[in-house]
Amino acid sequence: MKTSTQWIAHFELNATKHRIDWSIPPSITPEELVPILRSLQAWQLGETSDGSHLLRTATSYANRIKDPAYITAVQLFIKEEQKHGNNLGRYLDAIHQPRVKSDWGDTLFRKCRYFNTSMDFWTLTVLTVESAAQIFYQSLKDASNCTLLKQICTDILVDEAPHIEFQAERLFILFREKFVLFRPFWRFFYQLAFFSIALVVWFGHRKLFKAGGNTFSSFIDKMTYKYHKTIARVSSPIPHPRFTYAPSLQPKTVN
Repeated sequence: MKTSTQWIAHFELNATKHRIDWSIPPSITPEELVPILRSLQAWQLGETSDGSHLLRTATSYANRIKDPAYITAVQLFIKEEQKHGNNLGRYLDAIHQPRVKSDWGDTLFRKCRYFNTSMDFWTLTVLTVESAAQIFYQSLKDASNCTLLKQICTDILVDEAPHIEFQAERLFILFREKFVLFRPFWRFFYQLAFFSIALVVWFGHRKLFKAGGNTFSSFIDKMTYKYHKTIARVSSPIPHPRFTYAPSLQPKTVN
């Protein structure tokens, strides 16, 4: 389990990596584009969020636990997400397709984010969306033979695994702050919220998921696997070894 300072080092190092060869011309066919274009546009819009509401909540939380480095880590996380949006936008430009300015799914999440001031809800939501994003980008990668699009998806998938680890570790810390008698409620809430968000993602982008070889059943199976790999471990009565600090790295908390 990493400290905030270690996460800053990770994000700064990852920002120096360049995995996309933009000299390769896009080669997606009209037939491949039809089932994925709307989702590609919508996800590009979502990835370009300025993250101001998340950053405001993270700043308040970091000040409470006296971990200012966490603010910088979240800023770098947001910057990496924006990189994904910029790359998707650049691809849309290359294939002469417009970048959309609104989407019902993005609008829904933005409205929820606007009223959300809880670090728990933020972390859980981002963790769930990042989990779904792994399936989304793998599906997008598998739905086309375009080398450039595949490289863009691979770059994002490489980034997403640490993103999930970053959020899962924070949710573990937040969960351990809960009063023991209330933890069963939070376990139930985590599960309910995770699969509710997963269903919204499926129905919003099912054409793309299907184009990438996923059925509703396989999507739910994959999300269930991700749930047990992250949130179920985070909220387990017995802490998983993955979510432990060395004694010298224990986070500071203020009651």
